[in-house]
Amino acid sequence: MKRKTSKPGPWADHYTRRAKKERYPARSVYKLKEIQKKYRLIHKGDRVLDLGCAPGSWLLAAAELVGGSGEVVGIDIQPVSIALPKQVRVVTGDILEADGAWLEDLKGTFQAVISDMAPATTGNKTVDAARSFRLCEAALAIAEKYLAPGGFFVCKIFQGSDFQTFTTGVKARFRQQRIFKPQSSRKASKEIYLIGIGKKS
Repeated sequence: MKRKTSKPGPWADHYTRRAKKERYPARSVYKLKEIQKKYRLIHKGDRVLDLGCAPGSWLLAAAELVGGSGEVVGIDIQPVSIALPKQVRVVTGDILEADGAWLEDLKGTFQAVISDMAPATTGNKTVDAARSFRLCEAALAIAEKYLAPGGFFVCKIFQGSDFQTFTTGVKARFRQQRIFKPQSSRKASKEIYLIGIGKKS
């Protein structure tokens, strides 16, 4: 009798297999690792705010970087079901609610605010890009409020008509700005990462 084996999904690739082997819940972890390798944004002892943190891959990667002396706080409207290290806590909330009760749980400032958020896609590139821009604007507003002077901001955005507007907004708030496309991003994806380096006082 043949034993049934689960087939990989149509989007599975070597990053998907590697994530499973290394016990990360999603392949997106390698995007953050690439960003960290190039820019060295997160350090031991830092406080990191992860926006849209489910299913938790960026939480785990950030926790490794800050170590036991740091802290990672994640926010998502969805629950995170994986086991997390002691320096990680997750707050349930919708970042599009600017006056949400979850804001009270942030407590203090952070050295890095990171966002891998993406909207529920429709297949319409114009609509998806507009939804992505809305999430990015919310992420930037949170960074402006909770990021310590000199801190870093990492944000995924779908390229569209609002891309330049968002780029200008990041430039206005940070001493340097970079645009980065990780190798681990799917070739067909319109996603790109904006990195703000050195938040202005």
